[in-house]
Formats: sequence, structure tokens, C-alpha cells
Amino acid sequence: MPLPATIEICQKDLFTAEDELKRKYDEITVRRLLRLREMYAWAVANPDAKDRQFVEVLVSRHRISQAAAYSDLAIVKSMIPRIAEASRDYHRWRANEMLLETYQTAKKRKDAKTMERAASSYAKYNRVDIEDERAMPYDRIVVQPFTATDDPTVLGIKPIPNINEKIKEMLDKYRKETIDIEDIEFEEADLEEDELFGDGSAK
Repeated sequence: MPLPATIEICQKDLFTAEDELKRKYDEITVRRLLRLREMYAWAVANPDAKDRQFVEVLVSRHRISQAAAYSDLAIVKSMIPRIAEASRDYHRWRANEMLLETYQTAKKRKDAKTMERAASSYAKYNRVDIEDERAMPYDRIVVQPFTATDDPTVLGIKPIPNINEKIKEMLDKYRKETIDIEDIEFEEADLEEDELFGDGSAK
């Protein structure tokens, strides 16, 4: 079975622990993923950096070709549509890493209280005590049947007998009562506009 594209792996496992990555992917993929994670963090920490700077840092740190560096740049940029969101993702990952490091250090020292606090903070931060929301069973929703009708009783209104005839009678009645409009002749007013609206200079 072919491996998924690097961008798909990044979207799913960019911040997954290294040990788990090694269980899921081959060595080359893991190495590149860790490199992308490092440069993702660098891009978040340097939001004003130019593409050229990103490539120079990547080539210098990992001794890869410029073509490979630009390929990594494209992936990192696709992972950071907005720097604010990227920063939150990065800090979430860093917070989890620090909590896990604290737990491991406390475990080596056999410091049960610190282990308990770190585990509690990790659980609270990742909301592991909250059940996953159940997906809405859209396939079980029954569409409400609607049928068009001109029967007013469905609204609780008492129907008027022979309503169409009554409407016709009312229309005829008010048409007869309408005042007839007559066309009349008119003459254009001979307004002396210059005298009425002039500036008063012409006398």
C-alpha cells in the first residue's frame, strides 16, 4: 500500500511523538517530518521572514538541496494559512510537550505529587474527561411532508361560503365607486424665470 503524500502526513501527524511516528512511517518519512516540524516552529517564531531566509536556514541546518528546501517551504506555508492559527497550534503542541517532559522528570525522581499535577493538567488541557460529541444522525431524520392547500381550516379559520363570488362582488362594488379620471387640456405657464430667479442685476 503506497504511503500518503507528505502534506497529508503533516496535516495528520505534524506534532505526533517521534516514537509513534517511527512505528507508523519509514525512516526517510520520519526524518523529513521532524525537519518540517522544526521549520514550522521556525516560521511561526519568525513571521516576517522572507522565503529566501527560510530556505537558507533549512539548507544550512540540514544540508539539503535548494530544490528540497523549496519543497519543504511549500508544505510549511500550506500548513500556516494564518500565522495566528499556526501560533496557537504550535503553543498547544509545546504545552503538551512540556507537560509530558515534566511528568517524565517527576517519574524519574519518584515525585508522585508532581506526576499527579502534570497528569491532571494534561488531562484538563486536552479535555480527555469530556465525552466526544456524537455525530448528528442525519440519515435518521425524517423529512416533514408538506402538502399545499387552500383550506383555511388547517389554520383553525372558519371558511367563508362562496368566497370567490364575494371577492368578485367587492371588486365590482369598489370599481363603481371609484371617481372617474378625466383628461383635461392644459397650457404651459409663461414664467418669466429670469425675473423670478435671476440675481437681480438685470433691470
